[in-house]
Amino acid sequence: MHRFLSISSKSTSLKNRKQLHLPFVSLVSPATPEGQSCFHYFDQKPPSLGTRLGFGRVFSSGYFPNRVNLKEHERYENGFLRLKGFAGEIRSYSSEIDRESIEYDVVVVGAGPAGLSAAIRLKQLCQEKKADLSVCVVEKGAEVGAHVLSGNVFEPRALDELFPQWKDEEAPVNVPVSCDKFLFLTKNRAISLPSPFDNEGNYVISLSQLVRWMGVKAEELGVEIYPGFAASEILYDEDNKVVGIGTNDMGVTKDGSKKENFQRGVALKGRITLLAEGCRGSLSQKIMKEYKLREKVQAQHQTYALGIKEVWEIDENKHKPGTVLHTLGWPLDSKTYGGSFLYHMKDRQISIGLVVALNYHNPFLNPYEEFQKLKHHPSIKCLLEGGTVIQYGARTLNEGGFQSVPYPVFPGGAIIGCSAGFLNVPKIKGTHTAMKSGMLAAEATFDTLHEGSNMEAYWDALRNSWVWEELHRARNYRPAFEYGLLPGLALSALEHYVLKGKSPFTLKHGKPDHEATNVAKLHSPIEYPKPDGVLSFDMPTSLHRSNTNHNHDQLVHLRLRDPNIPETVNLPEYAGPESRYCPARVYEYVPDEKNQLKLQINAQNCLHCKACDIKDPKQNIEWTVPEGGGGPGYSVM
Repeated sequence: MHRFLSISSKSTSLKNRKQLHLPFVSLVSPATPEGQSCFHYFDQKPPSLGTRLGFGRVFSSGYFPNRVNLKEHERYENGFLRLKGFAGEIRSYSSEIDRESIEYDVVVVGAGPAGLSAAIRLKQLCQEKKADLSVCVVEKGAEVGAHVLSGNVFEPRALDELFPQWKDEEAPVNVPVSCDKFLFLTKNRAISLPSPFDNEGNYVISLSQLVRWMGVKAEELGVEIYPGFAASEILYDEDNKVVGIGTNDMGVTKDGSKKENFQRGVALKGRITLLAEGCRGSLSQKIMKEYKLREKVQAQHQTYALGIKEVWEIDENKHKPGTVLHTLGWPLDSKTYGGSFLYHMKDRQISIGLVVALNYHNPFLNPYEEFQKLKHHPSIKCLLEGGTVIQYGARTLNEGGFQSVPYPVFPGGAIIGCSAGFLNVPKIKGTHTAMKSGMLAAEATFDTLHEGSNMEAYWDALRNSWVWEELHRARNYRPAFEYGLLPGLALSALEHYVLKGKSPFTLKHGKPDHEATNVAKLHSPIEYPKPDGVLSFDMPTSLHRSNTNHNHDQLVHLRLRDPNIPETVNLPEYAGPESRYCPARVYEYVPDEKNQLKLQINAQNCLHCKACDIKDPKQNIEWTVPEGGGGPGYSVM
């Protein structure tokens, strides 16, 4: 066993942080005021918790903490070394080590646009009101932005409110929309339609790059961001109130035994916990069920779509920064809702993707293969030819809108962003609404902790905000397509151009996505063309471009509630749809020694899109978090 000390100090420039290791004890900084230092005791094999929480590796922004002078800060209390000015709680641990616990005022789960907006707004309020609240953001990606994927045509409304001077602060938002096209595709033709998206004043961006910039801004304000840590459980007190989250254990093999480097997960306790996990957040789903948050406001079930995306670098002569294209129709059939997008970014890069609603009926439909087909359409092929794919990824998105928003407040915290579901479907935008929800939750959190208010103020503020107004106006677009493509176009045109969102009625969603899947005997198998390696690609090639990576020898994070259902129900009745709806070939049916097909789960391929958790016909697959730091490594998505 080794004991060693790791000291951190935050300077005004996070880019200059360094690291110091000394023997005896190890440090963790839950809430260190600017320019001060802190530490924790551990008595275990390295790497210590301090190392795991960022002080023995690159920080979320890619930098290391500064060196400090111990002698200026140290003092002894009850035999333990303490540091002057340290606001957190220092605990000692035995070599048997029960769960380590660190306490904050606010714990935020997820370093996406909603979570970072909440953390930033909290620290802004602290500065405005001369208060001091410790704020921690825990992120399962290896770094901030690594798991963030979006189109993205960005509406800067919420950013204007959060950082009014963002244009002067080098925000990666610098390609204004210059052209906005909308096409209806048949197999060989493209028919121009009036564009309903109104993207004037919006920008074509990489959302993963934007949240990295937001992460740096958050840290400059004093927010502690810990990437590489997956929040795997909710912590409750004796009154069933949420008091924080627990991260999952590290160093557990597939069979559940402990490796030599085993480390127990840490408890991050907060007076308020904000869940900002993104679409279909695993902890958010549990909270909604635990406290019956949908039932509380008679919200409908959530509906989802799967977005599959590539970033290409194309010929400079074909590149037109700010050009935005959306399509409907081919390659999807008339009963399947969805469409494509193609956005010209900067540096000769374009984003191209296909969004497929997960309430599709045909179990033989393969969203990944439909996307490969799309790129061979004459109107798109000519643009991509001669280009190179830089990155590939996939993610589900909420499409339920106004009808599906749950009551977002629970005892001890709130759900924000896409975990609750604030996507504006006709705009095809949700970043601005996610950010605003985080800001509103932060204001309610500050008032609760500093001025004795309560978190219900978040729900009131949300319903009185422009987010609610937007979602209410857009509420009938998505359910209109339950009647098919052409009726959906007609109804949505009526909503947009005539009624302008002021319909006297509210349409309801159809069946939940998993119930919409038909049995295989009602459909014929779909024969997809083989990839040409130029415009279309096989799955291993695309997965390589996603930079996805998991430790192979860990507990499988994709769990079957009943291990018999794949072979007794999914395969004979639905022709094994999980082998097609997954955009990473996580699920395969392979013959065993008796030549009987058995489901094989390739968990290491997982892109964390959550499609399996949504679309499995019997809801038999539960997506849980793998070891922190695993998953895709997006940089320009």
